[in-house]
Amino acid sequence: MEDRKLKGDLTYGKVWKVILAFVFPLLLGNLLQQTYHVVDSIIVGRFIGKEALAAVSASFFIYYFIISLVIGIGSGITVIVSQCYGGRQYEKVQAAFSSFFIFTFIAGVFLAIIGILFSETFFFLMKTPEDVIPEAVRYFRVYMCGTPFFVIFNSFLSVMRGMGDSKRPMALVLFTAVLNIIFDLLFIVIFEWDIEGVAFATVLAQGTGVLMAVVYVHKRHPLLSMKRKDMKFDRRLFFHGMKIGIPTSVQQCSLSLGLLALLSIVNLSGTDTLTAYGVAGKIDSLITQVILTLSSAMSAFCGQHIGAGNVLRIRQGVRFAMFINILFSVGVYIIICIFGREIMAAFTTDEVVISTGYDYLLIVGAVFILHGAMNVMNGAMRGAGDTLFAMITGIVLFWIIRVPLAYVLSEYMGYKGIWLAISISLTAGFVATYIYYKSERWKHRKIV
Repeated sequence: MEDRKLKGDLTYGKVWKVILAFVFPLLLGNLLQQTYHVVDSIIVGRFIGKEALAAVSASFFIYYFIISLVIGIGSGITVIVSQCYGGRQYEKVQAAFSSFFIFTFIAGVFLAIIGILFSETFFFLMKTPEDVIPEAVRYFRVYMCGTPFFVIFNSFLSVMRGMGDSKRPMALVLFTAVLNIIFDLLFIVIFEWDIEGVAFATVLAQGTGVLMAVVYVHKRHPLLSMKRKDMKFDRRLFFHGMKIGIPTSVQQCSLSLGLLALLSIVNLSGTDTLTAYGVAGKIDSLITQVILTLSSAMSAFCGQHIGAGNVLRIRQGVRFAMFINILFSVGVYIIICIFGREIMAAFTTDEVVISTGYDYLLIVGAVFILHGAMNVMNGAMRGAGDTLFAMITGIVLFWIIRVPLAYVLSEYMGYKGIWLAISISLTAGFVATYIYYKSERWKHRKIV
């Protein structure tokens, strides 16, 4: 088989066709993954109550902090895989995969234990409203039991996407998303379980997804193997991935800590604002999945081209991704302006929550274009192995701009000051990223 005919090779064909063919399944997969939290929120808000919905919202931010380290390391391994695949070093693809799998399994078990033991402490430290804490702890402890499944499942998806395969990950995520909805309805609507039922539904769905991924790789994948003799830990490749991933991990930890600090400020405004922040944040996260999908696509696209020693097409790819970002961001913001209240009403009937969340969508949505452009450029640079700049920018973004500004503005403008601080910090991040991207220093950071 000729190299250029290998599935997932992004270095051949028209740039716009290659990117679109990779982006659409990747986008659908990412959106489907977000349905775990969205469906949980809708069912909890409609069938259990406002306090339970706030509990799910508070749990999301703490969970994101706990797994941020593994997410960062995963991004580094994805870059290693994409550069090895683009450079036709296929034996190293298996070595990177097996090393990452072993790491995620151990890390997932450890993080699950930490989350279960210290769940109540986390919510107290975040100044979660007292009427929310009991349900939040019950939900969170069950949810944390699924952490090993979550990180292992995403390790499979990351490696396959690094090889330019976005269709199979999409199929796996589609299956687990449908399962999650079925289990949610079964446990909450039919069996009338409490908030723990929603968490158990997600754990069960993700566990099934891991089983399917293992079976697929073991029996059908041409370059990956789950056989015992092939599952070896390659320290050299893993530490190459760590070198790329640690800055991203630091960035993710900084981001998640910043979100928790922001959550503490939001919590001071009461349960209504916390609930609105959680609901609007989930709507925002669905929208930004397109942005993050473009970023992931640029990471795989640029990683393969740099691994193959072909950097001339990278600029074309980035320009096309920017074009998609502009069209999408403008279209979505128009929809928000017209139908934002109706979208919020799908989650709750509380008018105060709807109004507060609608203000969030209007203010933060105004900078979707800048947020998207920043992530497209960061994705390209990450594919080259340059993650240090994004780490520095992320830390400054949250701790020097967003959190202090949110605290100050909330004193004068209430919750709208918090929403405005988010928009201002994203604008500053775009400006800094654009300047560094144009310097083109990142193009010379090939790892393998």
